[in-house]
Amino acid sequence: MAEFFHRKIERNTIGFALAIVLVASIGGFVEIAPLFTIHETVEDAPDMRVYTPLELAGRDIYIREGCYACHSQMIRTLRDEVERYGPYSLAVESKYDHPMLWGSKRTGPDLARVGDKYSDTWHVAHLINPRDVVPQSVMPKYGWLMRNELRTDDLSEKLNAQRTVGVPYTQDMIDNAVKDAYGQANPDGDGASGVTQRYGDKTQVRVFDGDPTRLTEMDALVAYLQILGRLTETAYKQAAQAPAGE
Repeated sequence: MAEFFHRKIERNTIGFALAIVLVASIGGFVEIAPLFTIHETVEDAPDMRVYTPLELAGRDIYIREGCYACHSQMIRTLRDEVERYGPYSLAVESKYDHPMLWGSKRTGPDLARVGDKYSDTWHVAHLINPRDVVPQSVMPKYGWLMRNELRTDDLSEKLNAQRTVGVPYTQDMIDNAVKDAYGQANPDGDGASGVTQRYGDKTQVRVFDGDPTRLTEMDALVAYLQILGRLTETAYKQAAQAPAGE
């Protein structure tokens, strides 16, 4: 019976085309319909801030080195994940991520809440040689990040590109991108105050790689890792307000 029906519909070109359109329309509707209620599914986060130029550069290095292939950035609502990694991920926390780095592969641990979990010194040592701090680690070494000067001449263009896809960078942020990158990694420098003025008082301004005389790719990557899960405190506040056992 199924074979007869299949042959019949294949011989009817118009009917077959209409069937394809119908099936494709159903699939399209299922994907598009949730967008009409997105304001109900994405949480409000008044304290949400954008990535600084240094953090954004670190994110690009994270992508360039393929870190997303072994680390996810999405904590599910399962109890074992919440107990291990922290509050489950919220949609709003990724609103400024282009592209998303949720991932599904966990050769290493999830990094959605790694911000402020370890010191800068720990991250630097871990990236130079992971086995020095985690003996059983299979992660590659990234010691060259400490030697590589961070490219800064394209930071303004990167912020401008992000603004094109909806990230609310101001023209002041774009114009001062290079200055802010140096300022964030040198708290004693002239540009440090401008960083907190443009990105907020809670912005981490410090010597991430331990060397204030140079701006390295290590500075950028550590700055990015230290802000993961900390662009907004909404998830932590919700977890604190949740009834015990949830």
